[in-house]
Amino acid sequence: MPVPSDLHEQFYVPVIAAPMYHVSSARLAAAACVAGIGGSLARHNHSSNEAFENQLSLVQEAVHFSADQGGRAPGPLAVNVATQLPEEDIRINLGLAAKYGARIAITSIGDPSRISPIIRDLGMLHFHDVTSMRFAEKAASIGVDGMVAIGAGGGGHAGTISHLVFIPQIREIFDGIIVMAGAVSHGAVVRAAQIMGADLAYMGTRFIATQEAEVDEAYKAMLVDGTEADVIYNAGVNGMPASWLKASLRSTGLDPDAMPVLKERGTVHLPTGTIPWRDIWSGGQGIGLIHDIPSVAELVERLAQEYDAACTIPSSRQPVQNV
Repeated sequence: MPVPSDLHEQFYVPVIAAPMYHVSSARLAAAACVAGIGGSLARHNHSSNEAFENQLSLVQEAVHFSADQGGRAPGPLAVNVATQLPEEDIRINLGLAAKYGARIAITSIGDPSRISPIIRDLGMLHFHDVTSMRFAEKAASIGVDGMVAIGAGGGGHAGTISHLVFIPQIREIFDGIIVMAGAVSHGAVVRAAQIMGADLAYMGTRFIATQEAEVDEAYKAMLVDGTEADVIYNAGVNGMPASWLKASLRSTGLDPDAMPVLKERGTVHLPTGTIPWRDIWSGGQGIGLIHDIPSVAELVERLAQEYDAACTIPSSRQPVQNV
C-alpha cells in the first residue's frame, strides 16, 4: 500500500521529526508541522492526560495560526503511545490525539495488536517501530498501516541491521508505508531511503540540534561538535542496548570504554540522581552531518534543497569515468 495520496500531499519533504523522550515538545512538533513535515509528540513525556492535551492544543493552535497567515500546508502530526499503558489510558490518550487532529499513532516496544483496533476506529494510521525482521513480520500480521524501520546507527534504542538490507527485506513482505529511521540527517539520505523501498524518513537527532528543541544547550553543542565516533551503542546505561553520546557519559561519571555489563534492566548502578535520557544524552551516527543549530524552518528548507538535488540525479546507469 503506497502512502495515501492525501497524506503524501501533506509532506513538503517526506520526513517525520521523530518522537523522542525528554525532547519532543509542542514547540518542536508545531514548528515541524508548520514547516511542512511530520511533527510528533510522545505521551510519555507528559505527567498527565491533561498535560498531554495541553501540548496537543498548542500544536493545533500554531498550525491553525500559520494557515490563517497563509503559511505552507502543514505536515501531519504523529503521537507516540506506549503499548504498556492500561487500555483505558490508551483509549483516552488516542482519543485526545484524534480530537486535536493527529493523523498518525506510533507504537514501539511491546505488542501493538490490542491497540491497533482502537487506532483504526479513531480514523488514524497505525505505525509500529520495528528493529528486526521478526518484529516486522509480527507487525505485518496484525495489519499495521506502516512500519518505522529502525536500522543501525540510530539514536535511542536503535536496531543493528543495515538499512541496505533491512528496508528491501521489509518491502518484500509488506506493501504498507515504510519509514526509514536511523542516522538520517541529510536530504539525499531521504531520497536514498525511497530508492531502497521506503516512503518516508525519520529524523530524531538532527532535530535535537534546532532552535526549537527545548533541551540543554550543552546537548545541542555536543551534537554539533561530535562525530559518529563519539556515539557508543551499549546496554550499560539501563540494560537495553541504545546509542549514547560518549561525552555525556563522561559528564555523569561513566567511562564509555568500560561500561558495566548488566544482567537485567535497571539504573541502580548509575550515579545518584542520574536519569537516562534526561541526564545521559542519546544521539545517532547522523551527528557526523550536524554542523549547526538552525531553526526548524531553515533546516526543512535545506533538506528540501538536498532532497530535490538528489532527485535530479539521472536514474540510468552511467559509464564509470577515469578507471
